[in-house]
Amino acid sequence: MKTLIENPEQLTPTTQWHETKWAWTGEEELIDHTTKSRLCAAALLPFKDRKPDWDGFVASIQWMQKSADSFGVELVVVLNADTGYIFDLEDSLYAEVLQRFRAAFPKSKFIAGITARDAQNDSAFRADRYRRLLDIVQLHDNCEVMIMTSKGLSALDPEACRDAYFEIAEWLVRPGIVHALEPAFVPWAKPFNPWLLWQLANHPKFVGGKISTLDEPHFLYWAAMCRDLKLDFEPHSGDDFGIATAIQLGCPLLIGAAVSAAPLICAAKDMWLNNDSPNKKHKTEAGCFDTRVYKVFEALQSLEDQVFRLDHTGSAAAYKHSTAHVLHQLGIIAAPETHPNCKDLRGPDESARMAEAMRRPIRMAQQLGIDF
Repeated sequence: MKTLIENPEQLTPTTQWHETKWAWTGEEELIDHTTKSRLCAAALLPFKDRKPDWDGFVASIQWMQKSADSFGVELVVVLNADTGYIFDLEDSLYAEVLQRFRAAFPKSKFIAGITARDAQNDSAFRADRYRRLLDIVQLHDNCEVMIMTSKGLSALDPEACRDAYFEIAEWLVRPGIVHALEPAFVPWAKPFNPWLLWQLANHPKFVGGKISTLDEPHFLYWAAMCRDLKLDFEPHSGDDFGIATAIQLGCPLLIGAAVSAAPLICAAKDMWLNNDSPNKKHKTEAGCFDTRVYKVFEALQSLEDQVFRLDHTGSAAAYKHSTAHVLHQLGIIAAPETHPNCKDLRGPDESARMAEAMRRPIRMAQQLGIDF
């Protein structure tokens, strides 16, 4: 049997995860009943009559914040990521989203997603394509910058990819979050191999990373490596199909699912903690974690499995439209519309489908006394 790599100094740019011990670490070895990590919610930018619904935008964030406050969860809103139509927004509207958030929530931290602008005809990767949105974000304080992967960035070999992230980091004056996707999201995506994650995690300007994963447990790989090596780098789960895993590991979530299931997710984060955790908000009589949390996991995941269901092409990108239907039915936003240029749309029966998907989560919330 081949000896598995456990010393990061043995990693090379061609090392694959299955060659390391971190790929073979079981979830049960990482269970944490003491840490309540933050919830980073990729806020929806709602629309009405083809224009941004700013009242709905603020109301949806207030709704999530009330849930977070009720269960003692740190909520960090993620702006202009995929749920905010980052690829459809002109720079002026991108900037306005940040400005309106800061006006409504002057003391709240936010994360802003940035991507490459006007790179579609480039013959080689140009880091400066990220500069336009980065400069807009860094006009604000108390924020972090998520460097969203792009086709050009993902296509680079590991060493060139590292150098590209480091070049972008030279312009960072706010903390940075790196981002990786599996090919299940877009065909060109290429998740970080262990060497690249190790390199990025040791950069002083990167405080964490998000891995959007569907087909392979890359989030577990990240969590195992970061915890084993005691890295000052937080792996954030971007797996909307595996919300419970991050909660059980005590790791942050950075997901669009929080926008439609915030009360259940925040409740689950608190219920999972043992009473001796200093961050436990609602203690149990038995002194341990609340085992009803497993049913909460099932209820919230049953909803998000429908919100993020795959279409005939294998894409879940229309979850933005499903999310709008959920918030509309909850009375939080005025209309279940998407950005007028968005092509990721659900069918005419989506209102009925979301009403059906919400029955079990609402019933569970009522049984447990979960408000909002």
